[in-house]
Amino acid sequence: MDYCQTILLALIQGITEFLPISSSAHLILPAAIFGWQDQGLAFDTAVHLGTLLAVIGFFRADIYSLSLASIQHLKGHPSTESRFCINLLIASLPIIPAGLLLKGLIENELRSIDVIIITTLLFAVLLLIADRIGQQTKPATELGWRDALLIGISQCFALIPGTSRSGVTMTLALFLGYTRESASRISFLLAIPAIAGASTLKSIDLIRSDVSIDWHFLLVGVSVAFISAYICIKLFLDYINRIGFLPFVIYRLLLGVLLIWLVA
Repeated sequence: MDYCQTILLALIQGITEFLPISSSAHLILPAAIFGWQDQGLAFDTAVHLGTLLAVIGFFRADIYSLSLASIQHLKGHPSTESRFCINLLIASLPIIPAGLLLKGLIENELRSIDVIIITTLLFAVLLLIADRIGQQTKPATELGWRDALLIGISQCFALIPGTSRSGVTMTLALFLGYTRESASRISFLLAIPAIAGASTLKSIDLIRSDVSIDWHFLLVGVSVAFISAYICIKLFLDYINRIGFLPFVIYRLLLGVLLIWLVA
C-alpha cells in the first residue's frame, strides 16, 4: 500500500463506520475503480482501532458518567443513567452468539457484491420508512430492556455485508419511537463494544498470522480513521435533527445503482 491508498481507505472507513451508509459497500469501490488489492488484516485492524478510539474519545464524558452511575447501581443506588448503561449492555449481547454461529456462513456465502447491492438498497428503504413513520418522541434515556434487546437483535443483521451497523440500529430505534438524535446516540454508544469485539478478534488473528507489518503505514491508517470518524460523529449529531435521514437514503440508493453498474 502507498500513502494515497492508505489515506483514502482509512478516510472511507472512518467516515462510513458511523454513517448509515455501509463501510463494506464503499470499500468495494476503490478496488473496482483502481484495481487495488484487499488492504489486508493488519490495516483492517488498524482502521477499526482508529474508529474505536474516535467514538470513545467523543463520548468520553458520557462513558465516565455512565460508569460512575453503574458503580452506584451496584452499591444499591440505581438511577436513570445506570439503567440506561445496563440496557446498552443488553443490546450488545445478541451479536456475540450470532457472530460466532454465523461466521462461516457470512465469510463463505455472503461476502459478495450481489449481497451488498441487495442490502444497500433494502436497508435504504427501511431507513426511509422508519424516519417517516417513527413517532420520534423518546429520549435515549428511556431505553428499556425490551427495546434494547430488539435493537441488539437488529445489530446482528450488520454481520451481512452492505447492511451498515449504524444504519440498522438507527432504523430499529426510529421504528421504536426514539428521536433521530437519540437513535444516533444509542447506535454510537453500541458501536463501542461492537467495534472493540471485532478489533479484538482481528488482533488475535493478526497475532496468529505470519504477516509482516509496516507500522508506519498502520499509524497513518489509525490516525486518519480516528480524525475522520471523530469529525463525522460530531457533524452527524449536530445536524441529524435538521436534515433527517433522507440524504442518506438517497445516497444509499445511488450507491446501489452505481454498484449495479459496476457489476454490469
